Amino acid sequence: MNDRTPAHGTLGTARGTALYLGAILGPGVLALPGLAAHAAGPAALLAWAALLVLSIPVAATFAELAARRPDAGGVATFTRAAFGDRAAAVCGWWFFSVIPVGASSAALVGAAYIADAAGLGRTAVTAIAALLLAIAFAANHIGLRLSGGAQLVLMGLLIALLAAACAAALPHFDPANLRPFAPHGIAGVFSAAAVLFYAFSGWEAASHLSGEFTDPKRQLRRVTALALAVVAAVYLALAVATAGVLGGSAASSAVPLTDLLAYGFGPAAAPLTAVCAALLSLGAMNTFIAGASRLGAALARDGAMPAPLAKGHEPGRTPHRSLAVLAVLSGTAFIGATWFRLGLDVQMRATSAVLAGVTVLACAAAVRLLTGRARVRALLATACTAAIGTALSWYLLLPLGIAVLALAYLRVKRRSPLPHPVAVRQEA
Repeated sequence: MNDRTPAHGTLGTARGTALYLGAILGPGVLALPGLAAHAAGPAALLAWAALLVLSIPVAATFAELAARRPDAGGVATFTRAAFGDRAAAVCGWWFFSVIPVGASSAALVGAAYIADAAGLGRTAVTAIAALLLAIAFAANHIGLRLSGGAQLVLMGLLIALLAAACAAALPHFDPANLRPFAPHGIAGVFSAAAVLFYAFSGWEAASHLSGEFTDPKRQLRRVTALALAVVAAVYLALAVATAGVLGGSAASSAVPLTDLLAYGFGPAAAPLTAVCAALLSLGAMNTFIAGASRLGAALARDGAMPAPLAKGHEPGRTPHRSLAVLAVLSGTAFIGATWFRLGLDVQMRATSAVLAGVTVLACAAAVRLLTGRARVRALLATACTAAIGTALSWYLLLPLGIAVLALAYLRVKRRSPLPHPVAVRQEA
């Protein structure tokens, strides 16, 4: 992986916006409405709205950074420029380590919808999720990866599914379902915001896509605004439909999208949503695993991870060793979560904690690198993300522990500074 990109990319505004949305939207949103409703009741609407407002300075900050420093290094480029190689390496470890839990979450989302459509129970959900994980890793080992076009198709499928669910359900909105509005108080709203952070990560994607645009300085702000508008419309409609149509039942539903689609499609909603959820979960896992395995190989090449993992880091090759480590870590995380009955809520909060660490670190870097109003927005983004991050409580021990491990490894390696720039980029 190389931080440098060609001086002139090929992305236009339309395709760039689609890729941007693909980085932000994911299969997790198929389960998050129910998890947020369980945490806060109808007051989850406040959490959705708050995170959308937070997204404005965060998205603007990443767009500004990417426009000023358009290359493929992504968050690492900014982190290294502000805080040095060790901070960039920590960021890389965070990205690499979040995949085992994130992949497990994506598998469980797809499995829940498949099991619901087939009338199967909890044991079947676990078995189906394990099968989906195995398929995703096997596909990567034999070199099967989604093309950019296929990723865009899956992203379009997700938006269409969410839009159809909202369109079918919103005519049945009942204000009575909003009472009591905040059964768990303000603590419930913060708890919902913590798990919903999972759905709002991805704005950092601008940083490694920036070098692909034909005119980054002009296009990135426009693309960011368009993507933010689509995300706001989809998420707000979904939040309102969940609270005002499903009411209290949303808190106990593992398949809220099926419940919403049922208003328009009846019995066909379950199999339709199951097929879409399976495709989305497999597609997301395939992309995440492919990117993380290449990230691990690049980190090893640059001295930030054990050298044997560097094999296969060259473009066009499959980094089997890094992939094998990811498979072992993912399997361990999945078995541990199953054994201790740590459900989807716990796994998504764990993922959110690590992603919050990445966002705070990158926004803090922006405070040092930007000036004027852009710096003020970066400071606001850092403070707001950190504030929401506090709702993750003990889950924050995860990014802290990973950072300690990364720094301890670098200390043992006695490489200061690192011989090559640490490339933190998830290549799809």
